Amino acid sequence: MATRRSQTWSSLANRAGLPGERPESARRSWRSTSSSPTRWSAATARGSAPRPRCSCCWPPRSRTSRPCWWPSGATVSCSRPLRAQLPAAGCARARLPDLLSTALSTAGLWLKRSSYEEQPTVRFQHQVLFVALLGPERGGFLAWSTFPAFNRLQGGHLRVPLVSTREEDRNQDGKMDMLHFKLELPLQSTEHVLGVQLILTFSYQLHRMSTFVMQSMAFLQSSFAVPGSQLYVNGELRLQQKQPLSSGGLDVRYNVSVINGTSPFAYDYDLTHIVAAYQERNVTTILLDPHPIWLVGRAAEAPFVINAVIRYPVEVISYPFS
Repeated sequence: MATRRSQTWSSLANRAGLPGERPESARRSWRSTSSSPTRWSAATARGSAPRPRCSCCWPPRSRTSRPCWWPSGATVSCSRPLRAQLPAAGCARARLPDLLSTALSTAGLWLKRSSYEEQPTVRFQHQVLFVALLGPERGGFLAWSTFPAFNRLQGGHLRVPLVSTREEDRNQDGKMDMLHFKLELPLQSTEHVLGVQLILTFSYQLHRMSTFVMQSMAFLQSSFAVPGSQLYVNGELRLQQKQPLSSGGLDVRYNVSVINGTSPFAYDYDLTHIVAAYQERNVTTILLDPHPIWLVGRAAEAPFVINAVIRYPVEVISYPFS
């Protein structure tokens, strides 16, 4: 080690034009630069250029070092101690601007809507519009509804079914949880059902944040290539929101009948018109995941049967945050 130090000093003295005897200032400089072996020390021992000094690592402050990158690309040892500049734990004023800046940059202070869960109050209104598509001839159908004006418009296509319904409150909380609906359509031996179209209407209410009341519907449509004897459906009546509901007050803008049962015009009972007008609403209900099961093999005089179970689940309601 002594030999390497003497060789290094000789090379430095020759380049700087110094005499062989090292002055006191040089000794102090040598002691400061050789306090710890670094990558530069090995390069200096081979006779390279003297160690550079930068504002971030000179004068030396401690023996703790970290890498310091020079513009030339050479890596030298930096003796500035590594410290994390953190504010005091009890200094809330010093951290408040940082917290505000973070909240503003992440839009944490500008919530526009929030949500909550509620079990809606749903009741079946006993309003039905039913169409059975017959085959194999084209254009054959049977229809029936709970609206007398619609039934008068059907003429010879009117067929009155047997309908039974039952709503069930499973958890005994005063709110209905599901509807059991059964329709039996009498058929002749030559009549075969290939598809059905069914509309059921409901009264739908929310009370937790605002009092929201509307009349909604569940629309079911299924068709198959093989004549069937029974259609089984098990789904949920789910709420669909295009905009958040009000957080207070009374909202009855959609508390109108889905089907205009007093109209004498056939246009008001057309399914395309009913569905199109219903979809114009900002809040609706749909029959979700009905999982229709089509059963075949009907006896000659047996009726066609629709068995439907419609559940009223807990909903996540969105409302504007204020």
